[in-house]
Amino acid sequence: MSTPTGARRPQLRVVSGALDAPAEWSWFCGHCAARSPGDQAPAPIARVCKTCGLGLLLEAPADAIPNSSDAFLVIDSALLVQAMSRRAESLLAVTEELAVHRPLTELVVPADAEAGNRGGLAGAVANAIARGGDAVASAFVRPWNTFGVRMRARIAPCGPPRAALLVLDGQGNTLRAVNS
Repeated sequence: MSTPTGARRPQLRVVSGALDAPAEWSWFCGHCAARSPGDQAPAPIARVCKTCGLGLLLEAPADAIPNSSDAFLVIDSALLVQAMSRRAESLLAVTEELAVHRPLTELVVPADAEAGNRGGLAGAVANAIARGGDAVASAFVRPWNTFGVRMRARIAPCGPPRAALLVLDGQGNTLRAVNS
């Protein structure tokens, strides 16, 4: 293509590099966080964890997958809890049986009271589910009935079916009352 003066403009070309390399995804148990052997996709009829026998195998970005000592929740597109780890049961003082099919906000709520970003937690969870991709978001949360506690939550897509993985970071001890 020529410009009015007759000089040629440079043509656009595709530049490949690290930016277009997709993140590695791995399979893990939605209850005990055990990794699938060899990170291979399980057969559709064999998605129950062989380690604990309780969780469903899910796929998520490898850098977002929790380990067995992490507290984590799996949230569906209606923002309902679909699974939780034993560590999350202990941390949030609720059993998985009572938490499943309950709204996320009955377990954790945003901890940034003064932040201007309303819907940060719900928005991050909804984005992880709707957009998928490899992005891992974060938000500060607290148990719904506990004040003065802040936990960083990593939020990543997982599935199938499409869901969000919410990993509560930095939890060395369970929450407890402090006597004065």
